[in-house]
Amino acid sequence: MKDDSLVLTIRGRKFTPAFSLNVGKYKIDTKGVQTEVDAGYEGKSKIVLIEAKDSRLANVIIRQMYYPYRQWKIETGKEVVPVFFEKSGDTGRIRIWQLEFTDDNDYNSIRVVRSGTYFIDQAHLNTKSSATSGSSNTF
Repeated sequence: MKDDSLVLTIRGRKFTPAFSLNVGKYKIDTKGVQTEVDAGYEGKSKIVLIEAKDSRLANVIIRQMYYPYRQWKIETGKEVVPVFFEKSGDTGRIRIWQLEFTDDNDYNSIRVVRSGTYFIDQAHLNTKSSATSGSSNTF
């Protein structure tokens, strides 16, 4: 993310402020929707929200990214960067997607900014050492 000021500050369940969103041709007014992110890092000018899953996914529910995105954008006025992280079981494969909503009010305006696939060298893992990673893409 190229921001040395990012610090883990957001964890756990929160509730959204009131806001409106569009889903197709429908406008929906919402307030107090429960959200939860796995990690949120706040910096001077941006927030990075991370949603992580430990499985091979067929799809991702946009709601898990959209509601926290809107919540923190409204509450802080900062740029909010949604990131989705997937660990694929015992394969050592990790996939990361940086996402964006091109229209804050449009639930379906999500797009992938960049993505990467990384592999943890499982042969070098033990209880006393940290993982080394080899990247197949630059993230």
